[in-house]
Amino acid sequence: MDSRYAWFRLAVAVTLSTLGGVGMWSFAITLPAIQAEFGIDRAGAALPYTMTTMGIVFGGMLMGRLADRFGIVFPVIAGTLALSAGYVATSYAPNIGTFAILCGALIGLIGNAALFGPLVANTSLWFDRYRGMAIALAACGNYFAGTIWPPILEHFVATVGWRQTHLFVGLFCLVTMLPLIFVLRRPPPPQKTLSEMTMAGGSDRPLGLHPHVVQGLLVIAGISCCVAMAMPQVHIVAYCVDLGYGPARGAEMLSIMLGFGAVSRLVSGWILDRIGGVATALIGSTLQAFALAFYLPFDGLASLYLISAFFGLVQGGIVPSYAFIVRELFAAKEAGFRISLTLSSTLAGMALGGWMSGAIFDATGSYQAALLNGLAWNLLNMLVLLWLLLRRRPFIALAPKAGR
Repeated sequence: MDSRYAWFRLAVAVTLSTLGGVGMWSFAITLPAIQAEFGIDRAGAALPYTMTTMGIVFGGMLMGRLADRFGIVFPVIAGTLALSAGYVATSYAPNIGTFAILCGALIGLIGNAALFGPLVANTSLWFDRYRGMAIALAACGNYFAGTIWPPILEHFVATVGWRQTHLFVGLFCLVTMLPLIFVLRRPPPPQKTLSEMTMAGGSDRPLGLHPHVVQGLLVIAGISCCVAMAMPQVHIVAYCVDLGYGPARGAEMLSIMLGFGAVSRLVSGWILDRIGGVATALIGSTLQAFALAFYLPFDGLASLYLISAFFGLVQGGIVPSYAFIVRELFAAKEAGFRISLTLSSTLAGMALGGWMSGAIFDATGSYQAALLNGLAWNLLNMLVLLWLLLRRRPFIALAPKAGR
């Protein structure tokens, strides 16, 4: 636990999820080009993103279960091969239907599904004292991807087109990711059977509730927070195109948003180790609501840059908080499945929110109603987290350092 090898292993996991995280963000960059080539509406152009994300949702549970049973190497190898094959195959897609199916099955269901939740869960098994920071760092991979990939993708889409860009991404991921996976072969150290928080509530009743109830509440929280999160992250490029600023400005805003999101995740790791997962998630969700509201009255170029930076800075710590909550409340032997399920629910929220925002835009011709929809879902997330926090309070005295 907490050894130098554990930190080195964490660095490799972050690198893998950063490279493979292209599958979570490339569609926000290619959305205008895909819409133009296939002659479809905004909601239709967002379909590949939705299919990919829903593939990650269901694939994450499968890959998490495989990681619990066979270790992390097998699912990550399968994910890397599928991700690479998916990008190469989509570069030849003849229509939006084929494109979306390939995205969902290869890039989502098998590819990115193995490169997010299971890696975060596996990382949590190697840390005790610095578990919050380690989880937050592991969860930064997809944000680092969102910071690094958009400008690169926007450049290549503008110069050689989205098809050649997809072909390049598939080959690049294959060559760079496969050699790194074998660093992860060593099995994790012995784990505690149950966290102190779970034992305080009963060995099979975390927080005095049935485990399925707690898991269900975490799924609801994950979906609702990320429906709100999806509108800026998925549609900022298209929004800038609509406002006349061009896709390059939108890609820069997305990169800034996710760059500050990575900073937020690092800060949240420090906070997680001190106040726990539920309180950290509630703070982030409350601040996210304020940031989202700022998009309503302001649409100037400078304002959008500032709001995007602020949005990234306040919401980045929410998702890793859910992984920390799982380790607080459930057995380590279930970490792969339960963390992957919980994090997959956040991606389900992103998929639902991305589609809903596009559909609302098509119906109203504006993103104002989509922002209000996001705020309503954000309120639901805050209510769930507040209830869990109040439910947790009786156990704090018995387990001041839950999950250690």
